Amino acid sequence: MSITFSGWEAWTDRTHLSSGAKPERGGRYTMYHGTHISIAKTIITRGFQRSKDGLLGPGVYVSRNIEKAKCYPLNVDKQQRVALKLKVQVGKVKKIDCDNHPLQKTWSQNGYDTAWVPPHSNISAIKSGREEDCVWDPKRITVVGVAYCPNDVARRELRQLIDRQATGAQSGRQTPHKNCCTVCGKENGTPHPLQACWKCSETICPFQDSHKCRS
Repeated sequence: MSITFSGWEAWTDRTHLSSGAKPERGGRYTMYHGTHISIAKTIITRGFQRSKDGLLGPGVYVSRNIEKAKCYPLNVDKQQRVALKLKVQVGKVKKIDCDNHPLQKTWSQNGYDTAWVPPHSNISAIKSGREEDCVWDPKRITVVGVAYCPNDVARRELRQLIDRQATGAQSGRQTPHKNCCTVCGKENGTPHPLQACWKCSETICPFQDSHKCRS
């Protein structure tokens, strides 16, 4: 049975998770990363670098909790802080909800792409009780905006830089993560059934959130 597509827009927003909701495998979610204003530009232009260690071992530390991201880096004046808005392709997620969890620092070696600490879990190091995530592969993370930056000039410059990066990626047809569909950008265990829109002939995927036919 063949299905013909023209244009649509999904009415549900699956990029935002409620507090305590586990990220679904293959989901692409909005998250945040707090950093120093001097480092934000490098992250935008060159991507994230995996930390050598941390509560959840090596990886890139992010959170869906904007208030948590706004607290970093610690012991730095808030005028020097930036919280970057991200889209994160979480892949296979492992929940770490207690101290000395057997996979607390080895989840990435056991087939998981992201480690997730739920809010108010039994992790003594997180005294705020806020949620946290650690992503192994930096390529799963895309900077899409600036969620917090008290410095007006720096905020404007960083947003302009993000816009230029996005424009360059579109014109250069940036390659998505190897496990993602080349059209919708979502993770695919099996190839998505791509086809041409019957109206405008553009290649589309039935799993993409929206499609607007070209005039």
